[in-house]
Amino acid sequence: MWPLLSIPLIPPEALGRPSRKAATAALTAHVAVLGGTGLKGALSEALRGAKNLGGQERRFAALATRELSRHQRLLDQAAKLAGQAPGGLSLVQDQAIVRYALWRRLFTGETWARIGPEVALPGPLRPRSIPDARIEALVRAEFSEPPEAPDELERAASACSFPSWLAEAIAWSAPPGEAPAVLAALNVEASLIVRTRGGRDACLAALADEGVDAVALPQAPDAVAVASPGARVFETRPMKAGRLQVMDLGSQLIVELCRVAPGATVVDWCAGAGGKALALADRVGPEGRVQAWDVSRKRLGEARERARKHGLANIEFPSEPDLGKASVVLVDAPCSGSGSLAREPDLKWKLTRAKVDEFRARQAEILSKVVSGAAKGTAVVYATCSLLREEDEEVVEAVLTRHPGVELDDARGFLPPEACAGPFFRAWPHRLAGGGFFGARLVKRG
Repeated sequence: MWPLLSIPLIPPEALGRPSRKAATAALTAHVAVLGGTGLKGALSEALRGAKNLGGQERRFAALATRELSRHQRLLDQAAKLAGQAPGGLSLVQDQAIVRYALWRRLFTGETWARIGPEVALPGPLRPRSIPDARIEALVRAEFSEPPEAPDELERAASACSFPSWLAEAIAWSAPPGEAPAVLAALNVEASLIVRTRGGRDACLAALADEGVDAVALPQAPDAVAVASPGARVFETRPMKAGRLQVMDLGSQLIVELCRVAPGATVVDWCAGAGGKALALADRVGPEGRVQAWDVSRKRLGEARERARKHGLANIEFPSEPDLGKASVVLVDAPCSGSGSLAREPDLKWKLTRAKVDEFRARQAEILSKVVSGAAKGTAVVYATCSLLREEDEEVVEAVLTRHPGVELDDARGFLPPEACAGPFFRAWPHRLAGGGFFGARLVKRG
């Protein structure tokens, strides 16, 4: 059955509160995304520009923004079947309005009586050329089965709104026959996962006392999945006290793969905003050191602020890390982000094969530089949030060929078996909670 005929509706408790102002914020953000702005930045800017939005309205706007990118292909297909081909809309504002109206009907079950006031002229977007009557006709249209896709993968790509080339790339990398499940897992709202500090059981008890439903994830010692709708966890005492850090399960498993000892010196190369640096700092303790470094000064500024906020004096920010002093070097390489599409669905439409090739070349260059500069006996952990072999196994294999003194350490000695694919760390989003991740632990023997 075509997915438009069997879409499960978003439950009201997960939706937030729809309103014309919230719809305006979501549509403004979606237009910015279509213009090339990243979803997170576009949403932040749209919410800053919105006046007097309540918390539940902001929640709705954020969800709607993600959903419009997440289901873009499916919504455009629905518009085409209803007589409004997306290519016939020259204004991106018109495309956004059509997608929003169809999303409200198909994914939230609303009728024109509710949708109309949210999108009707004179707003919420300008310029605009599509009249209200045309939008109403689309919302009221009856849908029938379209021509069947030629194979299972293409049907999954259509249902989960993936570009065909990206669905094929994921299928080539995924376990045999599991690509449709991977696409489906990446096409839903991401679960909220946090890292606990100062004892997981104590944090779970504190969250329960405040009415937050959370469960321990067995694959990592500090991982907790928050099930309560509305993410009330951000208002809890443990979060405000710095005992919780938003961190995906895959990221926590990468820290486990580093296996750092108290008192050790660790280099976090490509530290970004510092999420893993914070976790590594907790592991090495006050006698250890984490040298955090990144080419982006802006992102490293975020890491500095987080370290200051959490009182972690053992994180340093040198102008150039000293690889020779590190027992472990983490290379969390820039990548396509194909494993994080549940959180950043706009990336589906911005990635290209050429960009993946560019990432692969840059990743190999970075990893080769680090293993060359590392001291004998140093463990180098290479990690991405990509699902694609081109950025993962193939990069590692190329570096191992280029550097005969470097060996692959088996991830199965550090991580639970369900998080491993042979000697590599692999978090597939349909098998483990959270997004998709890859990791390899290399050791420089000579």
